[in-house]
Amino acid sequence: MGKGKYNLGSKLLLKLIVWLVAVFLLGAGAIYLTSFLLGPPDLQMDQNTILYSTNEEVIGEERGPEYRQWVELSEMSEEIIAATLLTEDQNFYNHHGFDLKRIMGAIVKDIKTWSLKEGASTLTQQYARNLYLTHEKSLTRKIKEAFYTVRLEMFYSKEDILEGYLNSIYYGHGAYGIEAASNYFFNKPATDLTVAEAAMLAGIPKGPTYYSPLNDEERARNRQKQILTNLLDKGIIDQKSFDSALRQELIYAKNSPNSQEKTAPHFQDTVIKEAAELLGRKQKEVRAGGYSIYTTLNTKQQKLLEQQVEKTVQPETELEIGALAVDPSTGGITAMLGGRDYNQSPFNRTTSAKRMPGSSFKPFLYYAALENGYTPNTMLMSKPTSFELADGNVYQPSNFNGYYANEPITLAQAIALSDNVYAVKTNMYLGPERLVDAAKEFGITSKLPAVPSLALGTATVNVKEMVTAYGMLANGGHELQGHTIEKIVDREGKTVYKHKTKKGKQKLDQKTAFLLTQLMTGMFDRELDGYMSVTGSSVSDQLSRIYAGKSGTTNSDSWMIGYSPSLVTGVWAGYDDNRPMEKVAESAYTKQIWAGFMEAAHEELPVENFTAPSGVVGIPIDPVTGLRATPYCESSRVMYFEKGTEPEGYCTEHYQKEDKDEEKSMVEQLFNLFR
Repeated sequence: MGKGKYNLGSKLLLKLIVWLVAVFLLGAGAIYLTSFLLGPPDLQMDQNTILYSTNEEVIGEERGPEYRQWVELSEMSEEIIAATLLTEDQNFYNHHGFDLKRIMGAIVKDIKTWSLKEGASTLTQQYARNLYLTHEKSLTRKIKEAFYTVRLEMFYSKEDILEGYLNSIYYGHGAYGIEAASNYFFNKPATDLTVAEAAMLAGIPKGPTYYSPLNDEERARNRQKQILTNLLDKGIIDQKSFDSALRQELIYAKNSPNSQEKTAPHFQDTVIKEAAELLGRKQKEVRAGGYSIYTTLNTKQQKLLEQQVEKTVQPETELEIGALAVDPSTGGITAMLGGRDYNQSPFNRTTSAKRMPGSSFKPFLYYAALENGYTPNTMLMSKPTSFELADGNVYQPSNFNGYYANEPITLAQAIALSDNVYAVKTNMYLGPERLVDAAKEFGITSKLPAVPSLALGTATVNVKEMVTAYGMLANGGHELQGHTIEKIVDREGKTVYKHKTKKGKQKLDQKTAFLLTQLMTGMFDRELDGYMSVTGSSVSDQLSRIYAGKSGTTNSDSWMIGYSPSLVTGVWAGYDDNRPMEKVAESAYTKQIWAGFMEAAHEELPVENFTAPSGVVGIPIDPVTGLRATPYCESSRVMYFEKGTEPEGYCTEHYQKEDKDEEKSMVEQLFNLFR
């Protein structure tokens, strides 16, 4: 009877074992079949996006939630690879994703403790978890992990898995992957790690906080010694290397990406925003997309701009600066300063702030005037003037400090001296709608009211659109799109975007653009001094080349925008809260910054002059009368006219004065003879 019960029990146990084996085999088969049908899983994970300057120098790294720098297996030191395998998965090259011996041991411990705490994960399982899952300890997560592990082993090589693991594992302090960890802890790439450094890093992933040498160096050193001992026992290093590694003093850099000084941070933000628009992706996806973005930034010009601002602006003031430099032949932004201190305020005052440009808006008006019959010697009266508007109101603009010529002045002088009455008269003559249209031709997209005061820059615009608009004058009237990106390469090395470098469409009349440019050089020419000095007189002595430009000032804003054929730069200054600039020096900052930067930037640029197109003639003109100059004129300036519009008459005013002076001198001599 007892024997029968024993046989029955044995049969039941055997059936149970067979049933369990069958279930296991069916389950395993189902997992493998499903894994095969699902195909290879996507290995892509967040990677830092790298930004490069024009000379392909790294200017910054943008990242998503995880700080990671991807490197190939061949770019890692042999020591870190060996130490990692020995520490995390000694049988990595011998299993197919699961280490059955370790699993059985873990199961026994879990049964004893009635928990799921014991781990037996292979390197492949850890990689699957890092890629697709959380670190939650649950049966559901383990089943999902098994599926991903099988798929990884089924479709990828051991080298692919090992490379991915070493680029994804967390080393603490925000560093994901061996390259980020190597840079963070030792300020060096993973390929240059010593045996001691590799052993230290290999011990961290098991407990990134617990084994961090920055949190407890003694504990981390003990784990490092254990790993070095394992390397010695396995014959991976010899006794000499072991002893040397133990003696090596490790110096920690703590090179956190968040603490590094960024190059042109406002520019980098603009690059990411532009890249997101070009690629049709969110900014956070671009930051973590592993792209290589080749930008238009000239690091030398960027440094010069920052130095000039720091040199010019008093450190204690709350006054802000927005400055932008653009290559007028391409539209590439070569330097950008969105504010004086990015850490204090990441707000970009060159692209996001809308401010009144003052008289720097006048070139758009005078372009329209030249297109409608004005010439450089067109004369209008400069005196206090009231304008009665259609609604019955009276508008009375005033000149700076209430200065007026109280006589007719030429367009050349009106621009050089920034005469407001001349500008408003011109705007009223053309019609304010024509000025709005002209500004749009220059690429101004901000909303502009068609009112008389628009001639004096009372609408709000941003620095970028103003600088690129001036760039169209610098390049002879071609359409210009300010941009920061030349090329984008994805993580696979494929170029996904390349900026077209062809010249933009001819938007402005070439002759008119040249005539206006020549008139705008007058702000630095003391020959055009009249009832007051030319507006660029404070910096004209600093300039070694011919530049064209225009300044603008309101109660709360100061602007200076100017250009050569090679570079156009705009500088704005003001307070973020629009308070008035009460100190005279504050309004002068923009010209000083502009002049200092342009001179320094042009030291490495070829000397170029503005080239007159066919159909334009240059004639010496007396600035006061607007007629052809004679040897008797006190001053003269070569002015350019569209052929057929140049003045025919010669200045006689100074000749008559000279003649009268000679007659008076002769009378005095005769009188003296008979005294």
